Amino acid sequence: MALHLTGARIFDGENLGPGDLLIEGGEVAALLPAGSAVPGAEVLRLSGGIFSPGFVDLQINGGGGLMLNDRPELATVEMMAAANAGLGALTILPTLITDTPEVTRRAVEAVAGAVAKGVPGIAGLHLEGPHLSLARKGAHDPALIRPMAEADLGFLQNVARRLPRLLVTLAPESVTPDQIARLAGAGIIVSLGHSDCSYDAARAAIASGAHVATHLFNAMSPLGNREPGLVGAVLDDGRISAGLIADAVHVHPAAIRSALAAKRGPGEIFLVTDAMAPAGTDLASFTLNGRTIRREDGRLTLADGTLAGADLDFPRALRVLRDAVGVPLDQTLRMATLAPARVIGLQDRCGRIGVGRRADLVHLSDGLELQGIWQGGQALQLSPGLAA
Repeated sequence: MALHLTGARIFDGENLGPGDLLIEGGEVAALLPAGSAVPGAEVLRLSGGIFSPGFVDLQINGGGGLMLNDRPELATVEMMAAANAGLGALTILPTLITDTPEVTRRAVEAVAGAVAKGVPGIAGLHLEGPHLSLARKGAHDPALIRPMAEADLGFLQNVARRLPRLLVTLAPESVTPDQIARLAGAGIIVSLGHSDCSYDAARAAIASGAHVATHLFNAMSPLGNREPGLVGAVLDDGRISAGLIADAVHVHPAAIRSALAAKRGPGEIFLVTDAMAPAGTDLASFTLNGRTIRREDGRLTLADGTLAGADLDFPRALRVLRDAVGVPLDQTLRMATLAPARVIGLQDRCGRIGVGRRADLVHLSDGLELQGIWQGGQALQLSPGLAA
């Protein structure tokens, strides 16, 4: 039976306005005027709020109590997908933080197995490291960070042939422009991060094929008056987009506001959660590469206070952008949906609501609290306040 969703505004990936949705066979069958009658359809009548495409998260390190680094297995990827889907992230890139070659190979096999099995929401893999800068290592294990060798490049090229999407975070100090060009030529999405590089080195990497930056402002050379650094290059160059952890912990709201005002297009700033094992749980701590990460007051930190991922979901990030930064609601929603989908070339599959497209949807209250989730047209979660 078709499902008629009515009583909320629709954000279709670009615009926010009135309307109803008809869902059938796991797809959006029709976009209708608000208050339409659909004979024979089951009706779910909502009292306000917003229907949005499911969120697209390109940096998820864990969920459901598990980290991909600690258990690089198919079951972990399945748990990460399910836990983060319960938070509205219906398309994700499981992310492996800098680790050994063996763990990296196992993570690739785990994600390849999830893709082959058709685990909902798995769009590919994000490898964050190990070719980073020691000066900007953040929570990455310094003993595992190293320059890129020819064998590493060949390994990544082979992984790209096996997975639908491969995003790799690297630092220009640890790779050459030629290596970046060869990675990009293999279809790999090259992201600059954990880097202390100069503005000129960043621009050279962008010219070679890097077109994303990992968690803007965090673990990267800052914007200075004489040396604009990686932050300056990202904001000044329209060829590159950047992920942002909008929890008001990693980046101050004033810095977010300034970045959004300064960013040259067509590159965009989009949201990531950098979620870790606690996502979707009440865990108070977990381990990463044998080190304990504490969860307290909306932060995840090592014993020395270094931030280690984020205790964040997209609804909270949306509220920070709208309420603390002052971003218009349609732009805020686009940063969690269509903008990241474009970065990995999946805008025809996710990040939008349209007739014939998969019905991956979330319902948000007017206060941007998550109320309902539909994945492939199937309800994963409905607030008790939603009545048919």
